[in-house]
Amino acid sequence: MEGCVITAEGVKMPRIIYGTAWKRERTDALVMQAVLAGFRGIDTACQPRHYEEALVGAALQQLEAGGIGREALFVQTKFTPPEGQDPARTPYDRSAPIAEQIAQSFRVSQLNLQTEYVDSLLLHSPLFPYKNLLSAWEALERIYDSGGTRQLGISNCYDLEWLKRLYADARVKPAVVQNRFYADTGYDTELRAWCREHGVVYQSFWTLTANPHILADALLQELAQRHGKTPAQLLFGYLGQCGVVPLSGTTSERHMYEDLESFDTLLSPEEMARIGRLLE
Repeated sequence: MEGCVITAEGVKMPRIIYGTAWKRERTDALVMQAVLAGFRGIDTACQPRHYEEALVGAALQQLEAGGIGREALFVQTKFTPPEGQDPARTPYDRSAPIAEQIAQSFRVSQLNLQTEYVDSLLLHSPLFPYKNLLSAWEALERIYDSGGTRQLGISNCYDLEWLKRLYADARVKPAVVQNRFYADTGYDTELRAWCREHGVVYQSFWTLTANPHILADALLQELAQRHGKTPAQLLFGYLGQCGVVPLSGTTSERHMYEDLESFDTLLSPEEMARIGRLLE
């Protein structure tokens, strides 16, 4: 797996991951297309409201049959708390204690994905009050201990103090934070810096969709032209040099190839600083 980030758990994570939210009945075909284009990371969730996790599993089986085995891929899924689920399609008993919800959800993920383990298991959002978050994390740690996942992480966590508290109290430290990358949170500048200091990989989603103003900025346009890249490639490349692993949910085969070619240009310190100022 070339061009990987090695996480604090020693897991090889591709520099860009294919996101499967909102793909519906096209999920398996698009996962196949992304992997055949060169993606080696797939992000999903046990959340029927937004993901078709079983179709990711169907794609994994087709890829295996075609010679791309499970061990060649980085597969990441999530436990989604009840408030993030469709009440009519929750993949676990909503009335069960949180630890049992997580255990049930992970068993469903194993069946959906047709795999005994995942490379990364995330809590889809923090739980409140804090004692509920710790209970959930301890349940995730039991899955980690059993070999069900190679690392743990958390998504949609924008409160740095909350993250610091979890990191301090967790026996198995979060190796990943996956957040929406947009101006409303100041692009998580302080949180990303903390993650870098503590060896936590920051994954960005909504990276292009939320930032048309950045992609249209004259500076990014100029630098993209200078390097023979698209503005989207340049933004992905910039983030890669910052240690960020972006998700791409494109349904365009051309954009899949372009996304994968985002990391072969080395931006100078001056160029990095100029792009960084666009995110202030």
